Amino acid sequence: MSRIAVIGAGVTGVTTAYELARRNHEVCIFDAREGAAMETSFANGGQISASNAEVWNTWPTIRDALGTLFRKDAPLQISPHPDGHKISWFAGFFRAGLNHRRNTLELANMAIQSRAALRDIVRREDIRFDMNDCGLLHIYRTQKQFDIACRANQLLNRAGLERHAVSAGDIYRIEPALAGDYAAGLFTPDDFAGDIHAFTRGLADICRSRGVTFHLGHSVTGLEVDAGKIRIRHASAQTPENTRLDEFERIVICAGVGSRRLARMMGDRVNVYPVKGYSLTIDITPDQPPSAAPNVCLLDEEAKIVTSRLGNRLRIAGLAEFSGEDKSIDPQRAAILSRWCREHFPRLDQSNIEYWAGLRPMMPRMVPKIGRGKLQNVFYNTGHGHLGWTLSAGSAARIADIIDAAK
Repeated sequence: MSRIAVIGAGVTGVTTAYELARRNHEVCIFDAREGAAMETSFANGGQISASNAEVWNTWPTIRDALGTLFRKDAPLQISPHPDGHKISWFAGFFRAGLNHRRNTLELANMAIQSRAALRDIVRREDIRFDMNDCGLLHIYRTQKQFDIACRANQLLNRAGLERHAVSAGDIYRIEPALAGDYAAGLFTPDDFAGDIHAFTRGLADICRSRGVTFHLGHSVTGLEVDAGKIRIRHASAQTPENTRLDEFERIVICAGVGSRRLARMMGDRVNVYPVKGYSLTIDITPDQPPSAAPNVCLLDEEAKIVTSRLGNRLRIAGLAEFSGEDKSIDPQRAAILSRWCREHFPRLDQSNIEYWAGLRPMMPRMVPKIGRGKLQNVFYNTGHGHLGWTLSAGSAARIADIIDAAK
């Protein structure tokens, strides 16, 4: 048994702590926020979507993104402000495109295994998080979009994903609330949805019952190595002048977009970039028609927008902005999601709506960093990008295996 520090109390950090605690390690979690799941894990798209495992750096995706880059309603926006980090990230992103097939297979295998591991946690721990075991429907407006998706689907099928084509008529049968014209779709029955914030909070409570210690509201200000031990300097937001120093045998960095800064302290380069995404959450009131809001998870491939039914709420999320660590909500960008909702669910009342923006921690290869750093007692489980929740349970088991096997 080791004394292990986990930095980050998002879904990745909490699942990592849970897995390590199950293996009888002594675990302590640090996070600058006052509660678990208060950053990227607060209000994401809500989907556990192995079907969304194709990496983004393909020529069709890049071409389409460049073609819409200067549109105000473009799914992708890149800030023109010069930024060395952004330049180095995109250089790696384009290089990784040469290995698109290999990276997609790796990510898809990881996502499928992780989806099963997440289901195991739900069954074992009975966490309540508005789980909606509904499947996921990708929708395509044109035959060309659908044909491109079918080629990618062959890769996902090779990885073991069960996903099949459906006709335009099938789309409306699977989801009667959906309006619009579509050529065809792809349906993944084993994908599902739920409230990531509620799940992570519930799992954090289970971690506490297993003896995991939480230092929430504590910023990590320094990492040191001395005689093979990791020393963590941290301070609470209430008393930042009172720095504490705790010692651990091992450390796992699960700090999302903060992982790059912490990795530097350990002599490692972890090129995580913060990619901003938006979501809106709509209350579905009892007086609305039953068919006003969708039940099935949806992904509009052209708009890059997803929907998830979370009990009596609808979560709509999407967009990608490369503008550094800016979490502000641009009303014009947020309105894209609201407008999309009106077009596709015209009978849904949007009078009670909440907007949110968060930063996805993305690696250039679109595959997370899971493994050891340069130092033998430093480990990483970070950079999960748009599949953070989907990959969380599987990546937690993987890093725990690596730690247990390490000497």
